[in-house]
Amino acid sequence: MTGHPPGPLWTGRATNRAQWVLAAAGAAALALGIELAVDAPWSSGIVPLLMAIVGCLAVGVLILYGTLAFVQVAVTIDAEAIEVRCGHIGLPRRRVRLAEVTSAEYLPHITPQQWGGWGHRWRPEKGTAIIVRRGEGLALHLGDGKVFTVTVDDAENAVRVIRTHLRALAG
Repeated sequence: MTGHPPGPLWTGRATNRAQWVLAAAGAAALALGIELAVDAPWSSGIVPLLMAIVGCLAVGVLILYGTLAFVQVAVTIDAEAIEVRCGHIGLPRRRVRLAEVTSAEYLPHITPQQWGGWGHRWRPEKGTAIIVRRGEGLALHLGDGKVFTVTVDDAENAVRVIRTHLRALAG
């Protein structure tokens, strides 16, 4: 036990309301696949119809998961770790122990274009990121040389909390 009170030291979140438009497109593709399966005339060719149904269902599920998983992110910092949870059900999730963090950096202007889009991203020259919107965020520099970046509101205070705990761990 480190002597810190249990519970979060800092919590923050970020939301991207524009992702709901993409989620609606995914739901529409899913609905089209179901509609084709139920009401399409099977006499016009089974293989093309099955391909259309499977295609619509697959695209719908992928778009829905991809958008709903990254419509929001929640970040919690406690005395042991930083936890990042995505979407309404908290998946994907990443937990980084403070002992693994060598430094934290406030980033005032993160854009999805810097990372190749929204979502859980990886770029060899930049590391791993969870990007749900443009704007502020933080970067965690890890002991193994990797960097983990996340967009979150009030990131400057999050970095301050992390740095305070890193000094406590070092001293």
